Amino acid sequence: MATFELKMPKLGESITEATITRWLKNVGDRIELDDPILELATDKVDSEIPSPVEGVLKEQLFKEGDTVEVDTVIAIIEMEGEADVEDRKEGQTAEAAPEKEPEKPAEHTSETAKTAKEDDAVTGITSPEGFGESERFYSPLVRSIAREENIPLAELEKIPGSGKNNRLTKDDLLKYLKTRSEKPAAAEEPVAEKSEKTSVSAAKPTPPAIPVGEKDEVVAMDRMRKLIAEHMVMSEDTSVHITLFREVDMENIVRWRNKYKKVLMDKEGEKLTFTPIFIEAIAKALRDYPMVNVSIDGQNIIKRKNINVGMAAALPDGNLIVPVIKNADHKSLLGLAKEVNDLAQRARQNKLKPDDIQGGTFTLTNFGTFGATMGTPIINQPQVGILGVGLIQKKPVVIEGPHGDSIGIRHRMDLSLSCDHRIVDGALGGMFLQRVAEYLENFDTNQGI
Repeated sequence: MATFELKMPKLGESITEATITRWLKNVGDRIELDDPILELATDKVDSEIPSPVEGVLKEQLFKEGDTVEVDTVIAIIEMEGEADVEDRKEGQTAEAAPEKEPEKPAEHTSETAKTAKEDDAVTGITSPEGFGESERFYSPLVRSIAREENIPLAELEKIPGSGKNNRLTKDDLLKYLKTRSEKPAAAEEPVAEKSEKTSVSAAKPTPPAIPVGEKDEVVAMDRMRKLIAEHMVMSEDTSVHITLFREVDMENIVRWRNKYKKVLMDKEGEKLTFTPIFIEAIAKALRDYPMVNVSIDGQNIIKRKNINVGMAAALPDGNLIVPVIKNADHKSLLGLAKEVNDLAQRARQNKLKPDDIQGGTFTLTNFGTFGATMGTPIINQPQVGILGVGLIQKKPVVIEGPHGDSIGIRHRMDLSLSCDHRIVDGALGGMFLQRVAEYLENFDTNQGI
């Protein structure tokens, strides 16, 4: 029998490791080609890993909850027939990283710490005392536990690690927490440094104690909900949010979509939703007002060259994720429709890759999907704007005509633009919102798809 070594795949350019959240196949199970074997989690996305070969799962080299570096063997699959094992190793998955020359331990640790710092900057998730300031590497799982337990970097640095190059593992941290003193290590900091931090911490209100009734049920947040909560709080702490509203006439778009949705399904096998139409209007407006397509880095403004529109998508468990349409201004309506459907489907199936949710420069969220007429969305950092679209519904409105005004029934929708008032003031935000409305109301109903 030949054996195949399944390695931890490279899940994105900045991803150096992933956490095994669940084994979908047990030792001894038969595995078909492309059968999902396990679920992985990174700081950015959860993914299922399919099998590149057929056979029987012979061995699981890591347990659920373990964090594993890219290109590390995580399972052994026994295949029927004889084969050159070395050749099999090289041809396993298209996403696996190529073999690299061994690096010196000190250099490897420094590079990994640098990558971790870049990851924190991309995700926008704050880390206790700033993990990027340390040359020691901390995995996403260790960082998450440290955040939950409010362990500062100074305290983490003192915890001995059992991993390679004194790396701190999850087990090391959990063991330390069991024997941790009631007195936090931060209290041992120098008096001068402590006094500087006292004024900052004093400004933050202490959450009140929450009473739990006898019949109440306490349910722990899952991993993704914790990340969403951290990201939302961080966004409110970072940006000065203002929200602008505008009602828009959707009559022409509704009629056009009703005419072509069956055509597109019969011709391309694709659903025609309103989302690609919204993204097209947003992309055009961002091209007209490029100062909404920016990020703020301290006192510097980063003007984004590409227009990458993220779309908030609901997952089966109720959580949200934001896959990104890259270079949306260069794609046709048909191209946008296909990409929207593909990303939405893979989001529901938990098959998005980290690159699918990175690089967004502006975000669209659809309240109308859940029956809400409008909302005040929270900015997806490090962007400076997010557009919410509400429920499309029929309303009686005044229609201006060449022979006077009249009352008619039209499909209408509310737009809500939340923007970062540090860079997008009321005038710029209002003009951008007006331009999006104009593109929607002046939609070309003579075009096909």
